[in-house]
Order: sequence, then structure tokens, then C-alpha cells
Amino acid sequence: MDQYRIQHKRRLSYMPWLYYSLKAKHREWASLWQREVQKSLTELETVELGEDCFIAPEANLFAEPGRTIVIGDRSQIAANSFLHGPIKLGTAVSINQSVTMDGGRAGIRIGDNTRIAAQTCMFAFNHGMEVDRLIQEQPVSSRGIEIGSDVWIGANVCIVDGVSIGDKAIIGMGSVVTKNVPAGAKVAGNPAAIIGYRGPQDGHI
Repeated sequence: MDQYRIQHKRRLSYMPWLYYSLKAKHREWASLWQREVQKSLTELETVELGEDCFIAPEANLFAEPGRTIVIGDRSQIAANSFLHGPIKLGTAVSINQSVTMDGGRAGIRIGDNTRIAAQTCMFAFNHGMEVDRLIQEQPVSSRGIEIGSDVWIGANVCIVDGVSIGDKAIIGMGSVVTKNVPAGAKVAGNPAAIIGYRGPQDGHI
């Protein structure tokens, strides 16, 4: 394989949105490459893939039986991401490089057309913190994480178990989301707080 194609595959792995704008001569080999990557993945893990997805070969997807990862049509998962099911992604969801998502027992669900920037972390479980037991011996709980459609989550965001984020919300870079976010809200900070809305200030969108 020529060095140009090797480099182009690396570029696509870290910037998978480019896959959908490839010229026909490049899309031909890239589609064949993706079929091979995805075939290998589905043979090894409990992963269900929609049509025309992009999965970087450097992405790390782990889905034991009962912890299925479902990926909707035209969704993209970039290099160095870590996804542990149960996880369900809608249509055209973008998971950028080095995102971490662990579904715990209750799972992570993400709506259509949502964008998740680099190095975001989501953990759909939590440990107990009682003083009379070692942390490693604490019970683990899981309530799940729900993220709506057309949501933009900035880089380096952390989202804790039990949080629900409404449709069209925006989460600012570096935020720590510990409470539910209403539809259309813009939040930022640690802990994240509402700083505005995408629509009128009363929150209606």
C-alpha cells in the first residue's frame, strides 16, 4: 500500500467526518477498508452497525453479551475512543478522538445528530463512598445517561451517571455535568450551570 493511502487512513481515523466527503476514487477503497474493519469488529464483539458508518480501527469497542453497542446509520467513531456497552447511538452521531464512554449496567443512549468532541468522558455507574469499606469494596450503582438529539458536547467534558441532557443542548468545553440539562440550554463550568439558551431566554426552542 502506498504511503499516501496509509496516511489518508490515519487522517480519516482521527477526523472521520472527512470520510463522507471523499472523492469517488478514494471512497471506493475507503469503503472496502471500512467493511473489513467492521466485519472483524462484529465477529469479535456484540456490536450492531447501521448503514454507512465509520469506525476507526484504532477505536476500542468492548461489548460482551448483554452489553450490546448499537451504532446508527452514518455514525462515526474516531481513533483512541473507548466504548464499553451497553451503548446505543442514533443516526449520524459523531464520537471524536479519545472519547471515553462506559455504559455500566443501565447504559448510555444518544440521540440523532449529536456531536461529542475529543476527550469527553461519560460513566454510567458510580461507587459507594462509605467510610467503613475500602473504595475497591464499595457497591456499584448504575442509573444510565441519556443524551438527546442535536446536542453539542465540547471537548474535555465529563458527564456523571444519572444525567439526562435534552435535545439541542450545548455543553461548554471542560464542563462537569452533574445535573440534568434542559432542552436547548447552554451550560458551562464545574459543576455545569445554565449560561443561556439556543432559543429565547425562557428556554423554549
